[in-house]
Amino acid sequence: MSAADLDDSAAAQLSGLVPRRSYLLALLVFIGALILVFATWTVARDRELRSAESEFQTRTEVVTDLMRQRLIYYELVAGGGVSLFASVSRPTPQQWRAYVEGMNLGRRFPAMLGLGFGGYVRSSRLPDLQTEWRESGYGMLEVRPRGVRRDYGPILYLEPKTAANIAAIGYDMYSEPTRAAAMLAALETGQPQLTGPVQLIQDGSEHKVGLVLYLPVYRGGDRPQSLDARRSSMQGWVYVPFRVQRFVETSMGTAFKDARFRVYDVGQGAASLLYASPGEASAETSAFHHSTTLEVYGRRWRIDFESTPQAQAAPRLASLQNMLALGLFASLLLYAVALTLARTEARARKIALRMTEDYRRSETRFRSAMRYSAIGKALLDSEGRIVEANPSLIAIVGRNEAALRGMRFDGLFENEDHEMVGKANGRTDTDGVHRATRRLHREDGLVRQVQLTYSPVPGNVGQDISGLVQVEDVTERLRAEARVHALNRTLEARVALRTRELSQANQELEAFAYSVSHDLRAPLRAIEGFSRVLIEKHAAQLDEPGRDYLSRVRKAAGRMGELIDALLHMSRLARSELKLDRVDLSRMAGEVVEELRTSDPQRNIEVAIAPGLEVVGDAALLRNLLANLLGNAWKFTRGNPAARIEFAAQNNAQGMPEFYVRDNGAGFAQEYVGKLFRPFQRLHSDSDFPGHGIGLASVKRIVERHGGTIRAEGVEGKGATFTFTLPGE
Repeated sequence: MSAADLDDSAAAQLSGLVPRRSYLLALLVFIGALILVFATWTVARDRELRSAESEFQTRTEVVTDLMRQRLIYYELVAGGGVSLFASVSRPTPQQWRAYVEGMNLGRRFPAMLGLGFGGYVRSSRLPDLQTEWRESGYGMLEVRPRGVRRDYGPILYLEPKTAANIAAIGYDMYSEPTRAAAMLAALETGQPQLTGPVQLIQDGSEHKVGLVLYLPVYRGGDRPQSLDARRSSMQGWVYVPFRVQRFVETSMGTAFKDARFRVYDVGQGAASLLYASPGEASAETSAFHHSTTLEVYGRRWRIDFESTPQAQAAPRLASLQNMLALGLFASLLLYAVALTLARTEARARKIALRMTEDYRRSETRFRSAMRYSAIGKALLDSEGRIVEANPSLIAIVGRNEAALRGMRFDGLFENEDHEMVGKANGRTDTDGVHRATRRLHREDGLVRQVQLTYSPVPGNVGQDISGLVQVEDVTERLRAEARVHALNRTLEARVALRTRELSQANQELEAFAYSVSHDLRAPLRAIEGFSRVLIEKHAAQLDEPGRDYLSRVRKAAGRMGELIDALLHMSRLARSELKLDRVDLSRMAGEVVEELRTSDPQRNIEVAIAPGLEVVGDAALLRNLLANLLGNAWKFTRGNPAARIEFAAQNNAQGMPEFYVRDNGAGFAQEYVGKLFRPFQRLHSDSDFPGHGIGLASVKRIVERHGGTIRAEGVEGKGATFTFTLPGE
């Protein structure tokens, strides 16, 4: 295999390798874009799920706290009854009824079946109590269930006077183990005690879960310190019977009726179910689960919460699906662009390789023609003497090479040509090439008509070579000249053609790149346009979720357009030329505040602007800076009814003025200060404080373009301060 064939093989391998690399790069771009889209979607989805779970746990804490607060209210109601016993040794049934009616239990506490008092009676004192009860005109006190026991706890008072409550009078609560355990614990500790689940007397045979809250009543209204003293001073118990289901429903109110949970009593032994929410049974799997315990008056409750299915518990996940679809579409679009560029590059490389190969082959042919052609060539020095001659010239003139060296070239012809002499003396015409036809006198007597072509050529450093002359017979010259001219014209035409093709390819590539960059918003415009047409013309055919989805799509498209505008705005900030002039920042800040008041007239914010703040800078950029800083302060003080914004200056340690904008708004945690000035980095949710995350990044660029610095200090919930310097001229 020849060297030319090896070169051709290497060029062919290179031409095939480079396009494969381009297509592989396009594929890698597509895979990378997919990985980035899925990673971003996964992170956003996990963040959304964590947020939904945190919100769910917050709701569980609120529900638990509501039940705790309701029990405290019950204790306060019962405590009022205990206070009544502290005022008199034993209130009459009329006094007890008046107190209960004043509490209006039926309206305020629907779950309470009443407020009662059970006496603490020794076995020996029971007949005296019955006699005293009868003599006081209260009728016959029948203690049930019958039987002799050491201690009794009969119900003496129970209001309001309903049929069920009247029937409960005389029931010995101390005879039932669950009630007795809570009553004994209240007696011994002097603290309110709650029973486990019991069947309330008022419910009869109906199976309803009830609880009873007991508060001990001692003689004199005090609580003795020792256990023996408490037993000897014990009068009885003020108690509150209530149904658990009604208790839970009234505790939550209307705000948490959709909560799904179960309440278990785990005080002693196995867990007993107290309450199960009506909406907890569902065929769909709950998204989150959470359990919490509640210590209530000597009992421990475990509350097991279940969230709604994931679609309802985290509704914003649906918008993330749209974001994923949009990201996949963008990845495909990017892959199409990269693939098109790879194909264009492959075609351009193929054209360039073909042109290079054509040039190399043409040069090889030209060198071969120079070496083996019948045209004689000679290098001349500055005096017109022959320095070197090729074999064809030797054959043409009929002399050996040694005889030609050093010989004046004009001496080979029959008559002198002053033009050639002039050329030998270093004179050139306008194009630097001289041609002439002369008669050559050979030593053998032959006269040949030859065509001479003289062109100046530089020699090597230190070599006396000034020109190259070509000598050929007329016939052979004409034939060779026609062939060379034809070859040159062909080569020039092919080079021009390839150059034109390459130029057209480059122009097409530039036009395509411009079209792609110009039409990046075309998908957004299509999404927004067709969504608007769909909502305007076909809204009646869509249900409410469908219209909501369309609204979300339009908002997402609009936000992406706003982000593109924000990026363009930041790029203009970096390219625009600074026009320095003296600027009155105080006046400019006042104008910005007036614009904010006009756009948001319902807010009354105290704004303090220090007078006489002047700097040297670009007025347009500085107005942009103040608009962003004051606008942020205006926005983040929205939740403060006593909002205040201050713009002033102070001298730093070097005696240089520092300007600052301070507010008492939402603020931020100081550990996140590094994210404030990065584009699209936001510390608050868009629902709380809308924005693009580009304002502070623009502020930082403006300050740095003026040669200054900016820093931020903040406390979450107490406001923020942005301090910047503008060195001036």
